[in-house]
Amino acid sequence: MKKIITLFILSLFSFTLYGGEYPDISIKELQKAIKSGKVAVIDVNGARSYSKGHIPTAIDFSSAGNQLAKSLPADKNTLIVSYCGGPRCRAYKRGADAASKLGYKNVRHLSAGISGWKKAGADIATK
Repeated sequence: MKKIITLFILSLFSFTLYGGEYPDISIKELQKAIKSGKVAVIDVNGARSYSKGHIPTAIDFSSAGNQLAKSLPADKNTLIVSYCGGPRCRAYKRGADAASKLGYKNVRHLSAGISGWKKAGADIATK
């Protein structure tokens, strides 16, 4: 019985570590939110990657810098989605943490990142 409990606790702990601090959002959910205009998207891939292609409406985190608050909606309950390169990338946390520190309460992570977005055939913006 002890082995089962220990295994359960270890698996729960590893899931918590992998799951991350911010809930994930799917590509379809994000596309729907973008269409409805009820989301702010933060791209943390850097200016060069941003200029090559980003999710439509996304804010370039590297260019926003200390002005991120001015780029985000006034309503702190607005859905904020941060993303980076792909599922193994953890850079998204910079954008998610910055939004959270500004008081946003509904911060999510697009774990698929820009690579998953492109792979899904979703629209890409370059301006």
